[in-house]
Amino acid sequence: MHIWSRLLKINLALWGHLAWLLLVRLGLLKPQVPAPQRLARLLEGLGTTFVKLGQGLSLHRELLSDAYALQLERLQDHVEPFDPALSRQEVERSFGALLEQVFAAFESEPFAAGSMAQVHRARMPDGRPVIVKVRRPGIRRMVEEDIRVLRWFLHSMLWLLPKARRLRPFELVDELSRNLHKEIDFREEALNIERFGEIFRDSEAIYVPAVVDGMYTDWVIVQEMSMGRRIDDAQFRADGPRLATCLVEAYLKQFFEVGVFHGDPHPGNLFVLPDGRICLHDFGLIGFLDRGTRLNLVAFMLAFAQQDADWLLDAFLDLGMMAGEIDRGELRLGLSDVIQDYARRPLRDWSFGEAFLRVSRLGHGRNIRVPHHLLVLMRAVFLMESTVRKLDPEFNLLEGLFARAGAVLQQAEQGSAVPELDRLRFEGLLFARQAPRSLGRLVHEARAALQTWEFRGSQPPARHGLETLARRLGSAIIAVGLFAASTWLLIARVGPEAFGVPLLPAAGFALGAWMVHLCLAKERA
Repeated sequence: MHIWSRLLKINLALWGHLAWLLLVRLGLLKPQVPAPQRLARLLEGLGTTFVKLGQGLSLHRELLSDAYALQLERLQDHVEPFDPALSRQEVERSFGALLEQVFAAFESEPFAAGSMAQVHRARMPDGRPVIVKVRRPGIRRMVEEDIRVLRWFLHSMLWLLPKARRLRPFELVDELSRNLHKEIDFREEALNIERFGEIFRDSEAIYVPAVVDGMYTDWVIVQEMSMGRRIDDAQFRADGPRLATCLVEAYLKQFFEVGVFHGDPHPGNLFVLPDGRICLHDFGLIGFLDRGTRLNLVAFMLAFAQQDADWLLDAFLDLGMMAGEIDRGELRLGLSDVIQDYARRPLRDWSFGEAFLRVSRLGHGRNIRVPHHLLVLMRAVFLMESTVRKLDPEFNLLEGLFARAGAVLQQAEQGSAVPELDRLRFEGLLFARQAPRSLGRLVHEARAALQTWEFRGSQPPARHGLETLARRLGSAIIAVGLFAASTWLLIARVGPEAFGVPLLPAAGFALGAWMVHLCLAKERA
């Protein structure tokens, strides 16, 4: 019976909001509260799942206006703590021992409570102060029921508003469901804490409070207590430039070296310890960047720094932004406008997060969809940049971000003498990495074709056909070798140069391109 009453409540609330919006748009109703704020209040009233839905939607800045994104991002859980006796039961069940056997002291009253869990202070038998995070009873069942109700609502909404299908709402709900189930599972959070603890194990600037002695289950997690104050506290104003540098360096390491990053670096999750280190809290939102994505991100940054609209467009699409047919000409014009706008600003005012957002909005939601890991990246960069500018208004983020992006491309290289060669170097390095795999695939396909002819007992193609295949394969191998050798010559800056252009690599690339052209011409013939 509960799910039906929940279905009625949710439908009345959401359809009521849509009707209110329609009346406002038609001019029949004057709003007392702006629409974004009203939606945020509505979602808060519907509880945990819808608060998390709003927070998840706030990541999709490519679809939402800034006003909606800001209101949804600020959504908070307003819930009462649950019975401390239930916390005691959960701890004892999780660790298979009485509470007094697990802790030397345990504060029954929680000092923090949210929709997912509440947190108690405690002390280990060896005297270490810790926090004990206990999952709210029944939260998994409530989330699953709300997701089911939300799907029913979307089916009815799309029946009346079929144009809303272009926003792919069920993909958003699937994304919400995956993230909620990860957040409910404390094992996932514990593994994230341990991963970041390992990343910053030897850091003199960053500290991650460890999970205590592997004490975590699906329902309970025990973590070291850290003593510190928020990074935006007024007492750290004089130390702002140092803290800004430490924070940026920490995020550059996460983005470009390890490919795992803390996705929610707002000041409430960043504390400064008495020894000056920055302490990271709350590992519920984590982003991942595989090696290919990191390289494409490097290309995007370098193209942005070089103000090359064509390269920026290619890098944008290589990041997986395309969800259908696009008008490359329209996108390129939009990218040129973004680049020209930044060209008129002082470097300290450049924002990679803002630039990435503006580029992602160029498609107006048509056939452009930012993958979830890049949405988390965009949020992290926005929050990190905002915090850094509060700590040090003169901090030049451009230098840090783009310098590290270039270092990922080539650690020992100090930069090309000719900026226009940066893309050639970048694409050449990618080619050198991918060429062996691509060549191997070509040889495999040729071998598979011969095996197929043998298996079927049919005659292989005429001698002329085999000779043609062999010539093409040989030409491809030579072209791959030329491209790879030219790439390394370009990186090493070997040989004579003319007007800053290395002649040996240029000749190698030209010869390789000519051989590829011949192969393609023969194939078309």
